[in-house]
Amino acid sequence: MEPDADICYRATRARDRRFDGRFFVAIRSTRIYCRPICPARAAKRENMRFYSSAAAAEGAGFRPCLRCRPERAPGLASVDAVSRLVAAAMAGIEEHALSSARVGDLAASLGVSDRHLRRVTEAELGVSPIELAQTQRLLLAKRLLGETPLSQTEIAFASGFGSVRRFNALFKSRYGLSPRELRGKSSAGSGLHCQLEFRPPLAWRTLLEYLRLRAIPGVEMVDATHYRRTVAIDECEGWIAVTLSRRPNALDVELSPSLAPVVSTVIARVKRLFDLGAVPDAVATLLLPDPILAPAVRRIPGLRVAGAFDGFELAVRAILGQQISVKGATTLAGRWALTFGAPIATPHAGLNRLTPTAQRMAGVGAQEIGALGIVGARARCLALLAPALLERRIVLAFAANVEEQIDALMRLPGIGPWTAQYIAMRALHWPDAFPSGDLMLLRAANATQKQLEQRSQAWRPWRSYATHYLWQSLGAHP
Repeated sequence: MEPDADICYRATRARDRRFDGRFFVAIRSTRIYCRPICPARAAKRENMRFYSSAAAAEGAGFRPCLRCRPERAPGLASVDAVSRLVAAAMAGIEEHALSSARVGDLAASLGVSDRHLRRVTEAELGVSPIELAQTQRLLLAKRLLGETPLSQTEIAFASGFGSVRRFNALFKSRYGLSPRELRGKSSAGSGLHCQLEFRPPLAWRTLLEYLRLRAIPGVEMVDATHYRRTVAIDECEGWIAVTLSRRPNALDVELSPSLAPVVSTVIARVKRLFDLGAVPDAVATLLLPDPILAPAVRRIPGLRVAGAFDGFELAVRAILGQQISVKGATTLAGRWALTFGAPIATPHAGLNRLTPTAQRMAGVGAQEIGALGIVGARARCLALLAPALLERRIVLAFAANVEEQIDALMRLPGIGPWTAQYIAMRALHWPDAFPSGDLMLLRAANATQKQLEQRSQAWRPWRSYATHYLWQSLGAHP
């Protein structure tokens, strides 16, 4: 879809951070495209063109600005796209679910034909899935060249290119610089680090506290400044540490060198865990008029809905938390990780376990799970969850059709509406999830479930945020 040129022009002139990542401005005289917050002197209006995606700007022949660095722009919230399908496709591409030979695979995972996926992507973003994936790979490579000491060969493969030769040729033709020349202009330090930007404000301490209460012992560690966890993706194992950057409106992410081949997947998951695609101004504008929500919205600007680094892990944690305290569920989750998770050595004391995978749990029965002190109904539910994921009856990732996934979750014995909505909120990253039967929500709103459902219609499509604000109004954190 074409962005509104008048709105984009005003936002660019004001360098309005609320619009960062929501469109890109291309300058005809320089053939360069920028973020709307670029500090460079603004061009004349007649020289500006506006695009809904970096891929569309590059497809029109523009190169990314070396000053504002479009690869650092925050992502889109899942409701920014007219179609949830397009948002899900973008998430899949970001995790390298797509190469030039696998458009059909990505389409199938979203429940549509490759032709339909191509049609809606072109209509919404102005580019095909292949073009979108190619731009994503190039921008990731540009980020890694500027922020890490990885070799050009490592960057080529980590960015999803099949050969170094192809990477070098495409980079040069698209950006007018070779990877070596661009690296000469960068200031990459030692270690594997990157910065992920967000639209301010961000309630960082509130988000860390939420994650701290749910941190799985051995797998996650959260203190007043950092979130740390172990990571296993494909054949790579390691750890990450995330903290607020000294640079405005950014998080610093440190990765163990062992995760270099899967850095793109790690970045995508961190973005969703910390809800970096959120648009806090839009959320606040919609929720502030409600007198029940207004005090919490004013008190905690930029509240985020924590996502999930691992969908299976989050679903297990949600099931373990049914009808018990957060502290009790955390204790059970620690036993789960200690019993079924593989050991790992890290430089962080207490961070020594990998989260159990669905593959590992597929052969574990309810009796063995119940031996950890997990009641029978939940143990049986957990025993059924892993096979459902492996058979793709349930997809615990950014899904195109959330309603279908919620229905699939509730077909598992032991998962009701509350648990399914909570999993949709965090693992499926669905901003409109709403566990309307939650007792604390009913208490905060002083309403019956039917009354709360009716009232919540005015909060769409941000009911996940409304849920967290209601919990915060009671000092509660389910």
